[in-house]
Amino acid sequence: FESLVYLALVLDAVFVILRLNCLSTSPLQNTIFILQHCTACQNITELGMRERLFVGVLTSKNTINTLGVAINRTISHHLDTVVFFTGMRNRKVPHGMFVVTHGDERLIWNMFQTIKYVLEHYINEYDWFYFVQDDTYMEADRIKALVGHLSMDWELYMGRPEEFIGGEMEGRYCYGGFGYLLSRTLLLRLQPFLENCRNDILSARPDEWLGRCIIDYLLVSLQGLQYYHYELGKNSDPSKEESEQFKNALTVHPVSDPEQMYRLHKHFTEIELQRTYDEIAKLQAEIKNVSVVAFEGNRTAQWPVGINPPFEPKSRFEVLRWEYFTEEQIYSCTDGSPKCELRGIDQMDVADVIDIAMGELNKKYKPVLHLKKQQLINGYRRFDPTRGMEYTLDLQLEVVNQKGHSRSITKRVHLVRPLSRIEIIPMPYVTEATRVHIIIPLTLLDRSFVNHFLETFASNAFETSENAILTFLFIYDPIEAQQVNQNDIFASVKAQINTYERKYPTVKIPWISVKTETPSQIKFMDIISKKHPVDTLFFLANINTNINSEFLNRCRMNSINNWQVFFPIHFQDYNPDVAYHNQQPPATIDLVKDAGHFDRSSFEEACFYNSDYMATRTRMTADVQENEEILENLDIYDMFVKYSVLHVFRAVEPALHQQYRYQSCNPRLSEDIYHRCVQSNLEGLGSRSQLAMLVFEQEQGNST
Repeated sequence: FESLVYLALVLDAVFVILRLNCLSTSPLQNTIFILQHCTACQNITELGMRERLFVGVLTSKNTINTLGVAINRTISHHLDTVVFFTGMRNRKVPHGMFVVTHGDERLIWNMFQTIKYVLEHYINEYDWFYFVQDDTYMEADRIKALVGHLSMDWELYMGRPEEFIGGEMEGRYCYGGFGYLLSRTLLLRLQPFLENCRNDILSARPDEWLGRCIIDYLLVSLQGLQYYHYELGKNSDPSKEESEQFKNALTVHPVSDPEQMYRLHKHFTEIELQRTYDEIAKLQAEIKNVSVVAFEGNRTAQWPVGINPPFEPKSRFEVLRWEYFTEEQIYSCTDGSPKCELRGIDQMDVADVIDIAMGELNKKYKPVLHLKKQQLINGYRRFDPTRGMEYTLDLQLEVVNQKGHSRSITKRVHLVRPLSRIEIIPMPYVTEATRVHIIIPLTLLDRSFVNHFLETFASNAFETSENAILTFLFIYDPIEAQQVNQNDIFASVKAQINTYERKYPTVKIPWISVKTETPSQIKFMDIISKKHPVDTLFFLANINTNINSEFLNRCRMNSINNWQVFFPIHFQDYNPDVAYHNQQPPATIDLVKDAGHFDRSSFEEACFYNSDYMATRTRMTADVQENEEILENLDIYDMFVKYSVLHVFRAVEPALHQQYRYQSCNPRLSEDIYHRCVQSNLEGLGSRSQLAMLVFEQEQGNST
């Protein structure tokens, strides 16, 4: 869109620059400076991979925490790099701002140091350098669009012209209040003369000093183009400014306080938004006009114009399912119930769609008719991955005409919430070199599975020198804990651990003992967390999990400190007596539908950093003080979902495999955890077809 806004401006700029002959010495009358040297411009290879625009904000100790913060909030999310330059600063730097301090309040010295700093640190990374004062509002997207159409070979010095103080020197300089743009090529030519400028040129204003330096030492001629700017009067209200000069301005100056900066930003954002809407409407009209002469006529202009056509299924299995809803209930629930209360994000979605539908209907029929919603009779929605969320609403409406007469009608409307363009989201850097601390809780019922677990883990981790530490958590109930000296229920497991430590001298397998009546994940992790550094990466698993290097690498990549926790969904084998009825089970089980399933009812496995656990656990403190049972009613997954601000990443994990085992569900835990455990047991028996075949065979046997 910005390209369209500035297309005419840039074409004019190209036209004028092509006509430069380096002979003109007349004073400039327009408000853009183009400095073009007569000799061949410096060639810059495309392989440099430089960014287009660097922005430097000239601020001060007195304004950095007010106007400086305001300009940062209005431009930083539009630009790659924004650096604030100041002579002196306060001890505390505003959060999220990169500040360079020169250590001196002299204005000319600070300008010299700013240019020098840019030449030393950024000259090889950017093509264009824009400098602006902190009392200036800058329309960042427009500046980006402008430099996007300028050749990086140009020697360019652009801004609003100002007469030199005293008027004795021929030419003009760019006034700093409205910002000025310098090309990389120009700065490189200026670099050898910078010290001479500091020593030889006397000036009271830093922008004038820079202008004299450029004109005196680079010996270039000047030509004029338009640089849009706007000078703001005292006590001006941006919302009441109607001039085209204001609407098209790249910068507005002077800005008296942060509130005025935010008002300007709001106003210019609304201008750009309206221009975008106008451009969309224009394109839609053009598409409709062109579609008339297409092969299939208007049918080729798929509704709505500019949105991808609906997905067309090729078989009955590809037909997208519609969900039915009312204003109170939805008839498609995550827990499998036939209907449930409409709440949360679903309720907000439905309310928003109804409001938009009523707004569009009134926009269409006003002023002849006015429509009021009485109720939603039927509502349908489906997600089409090629275009977005589609809605069909049957609305009962009260229609009032201009004479005040009313009647009730039913109107069906169709809407779509389109998908936006795909964007890359910045993510923190992670590495596969992080050590993983694997925690395996053990109860009395788990002892018989330890031997198989250690054999598998030894071949996958010990023998390959995997960067992981295995830790067992022995869970005793109060009676078992009292008898530990006489009859330790985990004595055989500890003996097996000693055997493996002797077999692999470089391996140590620590273990921790706890006593509890109710084995709660959070209570266990409270103990383990205190025994490890804050940067520890934990993988909480169980004794039936087959752990390998492939999964551990994904655990490292998907767990991001202070950003994301990972809850993998393991592949669970079906009961071999059901899946392989009257057959010999295979030695290795593949991921096929008759062999097992991804156990979505299990939340036992988790990868997370200790620091994230500690921070989330701290947020629970107030609730735990009111109700200590919350530690038993929640598992680790619920805790992160409810109390953390982290991304909870839950996905199927093909490398995480569990053999079939009937779980002992503890009724002392919360009803939700107990229900999930029972559900996991039921779904892990076998597929529906396998269970149906067993029932059929039993019924046949009983009938005979």
